[in-house]
Amino acid sequence: MSLSTGHARSFSLRLSLFFAALFVVYGIQLPFFPVWLDWRGLSAAEIGVVTAAPLFLRLLVGPAAAFLADRSGDRRRAVVIASACGFAAVLALSRSHALPVILLFTAVFLVGAQTTGPIGEAIALSGVRETGADYGRMRLWGSLSFVAATFAGGALVGQLGAPSVIWMLAASMGALLAAAWLLPPPRPAGEGTAPDGPRGRLTPGQVMQVAGSGDFLLFVLAAGLVQSSHAVFYAFGVLHWQAQGISSTTIGVLWSIGVLFEVMLFAGAGRLVHSVGPLGFILAGGVAAVVRWGAMAFDPPLAVLLPLQALHALTFGATHLGAMHYIHRTVPLEQAGTAQALLAAVTGGIGMGAATLLAGLLYGPFGGSSYLAMAAIAGAGTAAALILKRR
Repeated sequence: MSLSTGHARSFSLRLSLFFAALFVVYGIQLPFFPVWLDWRGLSAAEIGVVTAAPLFLRLLVGPAAAFLADRSGDRRRAVVIASACGFAAVLALSRSHALPVILLFTAVFLVGAQTTGPIGEAIALSGVRETGADYGRMRLWGSLSFVAATFAGGALVGQLGAPSVIWMLAASMGALLAAAWLLPPPRPAGEGTAPDGPRGRLTPGQVMQVAGSGDFLLFVLAAGLVQSSHAVFYAFGVLHWQAQGISSTTIGVLWSIGVLFEVMLFAGAGRLVHSVGPLGFILAGGVAAVVRWGAMAFDPPLAVLLPLQALHALTFGATHLGAMHYIHRTVPLEQAGTAQALLAAVTGGIGMGAATLLAGLLYGPFGGSSYLAMAAIAGAGTAAALILKRR
């Protein structure tokens, strides 16, 4: 049964608010959390370990949480719990100094925040199926908030210094918890399919049908490698630009440029995906990533960094959109949350975790040249997408 027009608008508004809050967290955490860790006295290798360890932990927590959410039919409750854990961990992290304690609370914070993403995506895709809502237009509010967060974060770090990062993260996690509470609740039994998924249908056997598919595994490999190639940029991009003498405000502008172009892609993706196809989007992201990281390895000047940052629309945006639409077209509704979490676990867990550890090992001795390894990873992802497209 289709939702009424009013319910459809409410659904889109609530998901747009959720994405906006989630990406404020990412907009502070991705570029500036390593700056706070550096201020706490951690070495490059220790920063790599602290930022990579939670990614591996997601391998267990993410799919398990999404499976339970899919099975219960109440994905909203799972998002609320995950965001509350992340919020509490940031508050604890603000008082932490020893490396083991920082590692522990960083893991809880990042796993909590990142677990909300795949489950929230599944709620959004259920709205696409139920109401015909435009996923890209809901998701673009996340990108816009990311732009605002990186720009404001860069300015605040420039004025207040690295200690301000942890308090910006605490405020943004509190906002995410509020937005999670406002997500659409599951519809009561007897009113048809719930907005965020059918109730009580999913079994482990059904999950294995998806996870064990050769095409699905190849798809996860393609999207995961292209996304994982961002590891050096996410972990050390800001620190490297600072070492080159680029100001925090300019760094915020550079991040904002990338995401603004991403927003433009999201706004028009509903039309493009029908002609290009999900795998075409992933291929475009892979080729752009090879070009972007290959050029970044040579420490280009600011005039070259500007167009390279615009490629973020493809390296992240096109790859992400291709992955979401591939799941939307190929995975049954009741398995969507688990499929999202499996993708996130491999992409943000195995792939990004291994790539981040590699980045931590390479950046110390090689600096910006470590981007060449990321270009190679993106090339492997592009090859996997080509193989899947031919199949």
